[in-house]
Amino acid sequence: QVQLVESGGGLVQAGGSLRLSCAASGSIININNMAWHRQAPGKKRELVAVIFRSGMKNYADSVKGRFTLSRDNAKNTVYLQMNSLKPEDTAVYYCYVSVSVYDYWGQGTQVTVSS
Repeated sequence: QVQLVESGGGLVQAGGSLRLSCAASGSIININNMAWHRQAPGKKRELVAVIFRSGMKNYADSVKGRFTLSRDNAKNTVYLQMNSLKPEDTAVYYCYVSVSVYDYWGQGTQVTVSS
């Protein structure tokens, strides 16, 4: 079993920054992908950014140039640095980790960007 602990959400004004963290613990033998998804009210959950085991990263077009994903393998932690935040970034952000053939999700952390 893998546990994910998220932190860093909150309320920020447009143009501000937040940094989300997600630490994985438990039966971690082989972490593959680590990612952040988000879900705004009334919308489907969408991928924000993913980092593969190789280190390659992909970002949603809507966050390219503003968000930066990084990974600390020694700490089994993934970070999402969010700059130049916009009101449309408001959502619950979920951490995702792929370990072996299993998928794990965090409990979600609210990010609210005021205009």
